[in-house]
Amino acid sequence: MNVPESMIRLTTQRQILLEELSKVNSHPTACELYEMVRKRLPRIGLGTVYRNLEIMADSGMILKLELGGTQKRFDATTEPHYHIRCSVCGKMDDITIDVQEKITKNAARKTSYKILGHNVEFTGECPACQKAKATGKKTRKAGAAA
Repeated sequence: MNVPESMIRLTTQRQILLEELSKVNSHPTACELYEMVRKRLPRIGLGTVYRNLEIMADSGMILKLELGGTQKRFDATTEPHYHIRCSVCGKMDDITIDVQEKITKNAARKTSYKILGHNVEFTGECPACQKAKATGKKTRKAGAAA
């Protein structure tokens, strides 16, 4: 876990949020993280989770993903990487491709802007949705209750 301690104080609540977020690769929403954290901190409020996630994202401790017009999702992996989102169920995964530097250099050559970063989101159909489509079954949106 990469924790830039000089930026913000790592309270017990933030530590537990970071630990729970680091356990999953599902890029959970604040509500999903709230449900995960409540198992360890039963008295924590949803507002506290939202507030701390925003503080942690603003400090660079975690990533806040605001892609594809969906709910904000959070990621404990702060190194530059890309995401792919299922356009059917909304599931989001990491995708590893080595184009980070090339995209930034190409963009810098095309504009007078100083490039500070970029967001790329790939969309497609996840394996579960492809299988469900082939068998005629319905899929559940990512994060939906069972």
